[in-house]
Order: sequence, then C-alpha cells, then structure tokens
Amino acid sequence: MKKILSLVLALCLALCMLSFVSAEEEVPTVKIITLGNGQPDNYEAWITKLNEYVVEKIGAKLEVECIGWGDWGSRRSVIINTNEAYDVIFGDSGNLRQDVAVGAYLDITDLLAENAPGLVDLIPGGYWDACRVNGRIYGVPTYKDSSITQYFVWDVEVLKELGLEEEAANCHTIEDATPILQKIRDATGEASFPVTKDGVSQIPFIFDAFGAGLRGIGVRYNDKDAKVVKIFEEEDIMEQLKEVRGWYESGIINADAANLAEGPTYKACFLAQGWSSAAKTVWGPNMGKELVAYTFGPTILSNDSVLGSVNFVSVNSKHPDKALAYLNLINTDSKVRDAFYYGLEGENFTYTENGRVHKNADKGWGLAGYTQATFFNVTPTDDVEFNQWDEVHELNDAAEPSVLLGFAFDSSKVDDQIANCKTIWDRYHPELLTGSVDPETAVAAMYAEMEAEGLSDIIAEAQAQIDAFLGK
Repeated sequence: MKKILSLVLALCLALCMLSFVSAEEEVPTVKIITLGNGQPDNYEAWITKLNEYVVEKIGAKLEVECIGWGDWGSRRSVIINTNEAYDVIFGDSGNLRQDVAVGAYLDITDLLAENAPGLVDLIPGGYWDACRVNGRIYGVPTYKDSSITQYFVWDVEVLKELGLEEEAANCHTIEDATPILQKIRDATGEASFPVTKDGVSQIPFIFDAFGAGLRGIGVRYNDKDAKVVKIFEEEDIMEQLKEVRGWYESGIINADAANLAEGPTYKACFLAQGWSSAAKTVWGPNMGKELVAYTFGPTILSNDSVLGSVNFVSVNSKHPDKALAYLNLINTDSKVRDAFYYGLEGENFTYTENGRVHKNADKGWGLAGYTQATFFNVTPTDDVEFNQWDEVHELNDAAEPSVLLGFAFDSSKVDDQIANCKTIWDRYHPELLTGSVDPETAVAAMYAEMEAEGLSDIIAEAQAQIDAFLGK
C-alpha cells in the first residue's frame, strides 16, 4: 500500500511539474530592441524583477536588447535588412518611410483600439498622423518633448572662471557662440565644442523634412508657401556652416570629429534638444557637472519632432497583440516606465516616502530614456523641487506648428531615389557638419551627386503632394 501511495504521489508531482513547465512555456516573450550605453550590468536581476510584474499585467514577459550608441546604426540596419527576430524596435524620422517600404513594420492602425486603448487616449491625433504612410499607422510616437527646442548647454564652473556667464546667457545663435567658445579653447587648450561624426546636426532643425528620410531637403517650418528647398544651399544655413568651419579650423571642434563614433563624456559646451531644466536633471548629472542651458532657435512642433522617437512593431512579430500591450503598459503604468527610465528598484534607485525617485549616484543606468515611452508618467526625482515634465508640457503647448504638421509624404514613387540620395548624404554629412571641409565646395558636390540620382524627382513629387495637402 505504501508503495502504491508513493507512486501516486510521485505521479501527481510529475504531473504538477509538467503543468508548471507548460504554463511557463505558454507565456510569450516580447523582444524589445532599443538604444543606450549597451546592456546593463544588472540586466538579469532587472528583467527578472520587471517580468514578475509585467506578466501579471499583460500575460507576457519582456526581453530587452540595448545596443550601444556607436553600434546602433550598423546593428539596426542588419536587424531590419536580415529580418532578425524582434517584436518592438526603436527608430526615428530616418527610418519610418524607408523601412515601411521594405516591409519591416506592422500596420497597427486597426490593432490600436483593441490592444492599446491607453495609447489612443494618451497621444493626440496629430502625432499619430506623423506616423502614417499612405494613410496607415506604422509606429507609436513616444509623446514626450515632441516639440523641438534646442539649447546651448554650458559648464557653469567654466563660465564663472572665465567671466563668461552673461555672454552665455545671451548666446542664442551659432555666431553668438563663436567668441565664447574661442575664449574657452584658448584658456583650456582643448576643443571647447567636441563633436562626433554627426557634427552640429542641429543646424537644419528649423526645416521640416516631412518624413522623407533625407536630411538634405525640407520646408522651412514657417514658410506659408511651403516650398521644398535644398536646405544647405539656403543663405542662413550656409552662413552657419561657414561658422562651424571656422570652429574646426581654430580647434573649437576636435580634429578627429568626422571619424568619431562616440565622443567624450565631458564637454564644456554642447547643443541638445530638450528643455532648460534638463541641465539640472539629466545633462548635468550625466556629466557630473553643474550645467546651464539657453535656447538656440524657436520651439517647433513638426513631423520631424514627433518622428524623432518612435517605436515600431515588427511585421514578423509572433505576438503583435502583446507587443502593443507592452507599449500601452509602459506609456500608462509609472511602475514599468520608472523601471525602464531609472533601472532596478533597490539598486539603481529607490522611492522616497513622498513618492519621488532617489537615484543611486554610484549605479548608473544605461537605457536611453527618450526612446522608451512618454515622459509624462515618469516619477520626478528628489534632487530638484520642481517637476521637469511640467516644463516639457508647456513647451509642447507653446510650440509653433510647422506648416506641414500632419502631412504624410507618400514616398513610394521615389523610394529608390531617396535611398540613393540618402547614401550620398551619409557619406558627406560627417565632414560637412563637423566643419572638416569647405562647406561651399562640399554642398555643391553633394547636391550635384544627388541630382544625378534623382533629387529633382524627389523634390517635385514632395512639392506636388504638399501643394495638394495645403489645397493649392
């Protein structure tokens, strides 16, 4: 009898274990590919704890691959072009149209209401319009600082030592910055505005590139005629390029800029998109310095600003419903949003008694916060008395809308021309935007090559669609 009982118990235990394993196997995995400083050292502990909560919420667990800044472009291209398995991937304005053209992303238009109702309620309609191709939605914008405001960001200590505080406070253009940067360069003997191969990429930001994926053309955001132009031939842009050329020649910009994938952590001055209080909450802490920020140009709401940060669902996703459920969760649930933004609770950060976040200064977190989801459900930190996200909201509300806001360019007739011209742009822009070459010569050569690859066709097609959009 004892033997029979033992056998029965063993059988029950085996069945229970089998049932447990089966239940585990039934939980699907949503793989997310994103950007930052590479895979966090405490990734396993972080994802294990996060999944304990996420599985309860959406019936799926997460797997996250964080690619380093320097490897992002090439690694992402391989993923997209080889159909590597993933469910959600980060992208920007340079990815949407061309990746949709090769069939990389899922059309989520009809899936949103059922699988991500929180997203539909959270994100205004115009932001969704920026993510449309041929009238269909292919991406989820991260509805954050979705207007563009650029800032000169300065090391406060350097400004004080050299008596440049007032000059910096009144610096709002490339030309304004030159004498300040030269004084810092002369005093330190080092590049005062170090850049990578992306260069001073903020120069053309007042042009709406209407999601074409080609930085060389655009419409000036406040041009009521909405004329498509070659951006770098515009007089004001060329003057800025010449100024940057002077920066390079005088050592304000580092000599290796055009070939540099990742730059130094410390910069006496840099340009950044964001909000002024980010100098205290993000940029300063990341650099370990007290920083101050002053505006560079107007605040603009455009298709480009919306598409600066988007998450896409793979057309090959085995669980698109769960992928959208994850995007809905991270945009509406502060616990999940905080985990992605700050890291592992108890190690990277803790919650204070008054419900704020206290970051562990000795435990940095490598995932880029702007790639993940909205900022408006991120818990504020305890090192400042204000809620920085209030400023972001105010900037979004006060932004000047582009004349093309809501315009969705159908590139299908000129996809080949765009791809060829983008290849040319990718080859020229590191030297052009770092000041490493004479801009007049480089711009002329670049556009000549683009014309040979159908640039005029792209401009003509874009102009015809824009005119129709504006009712001309």
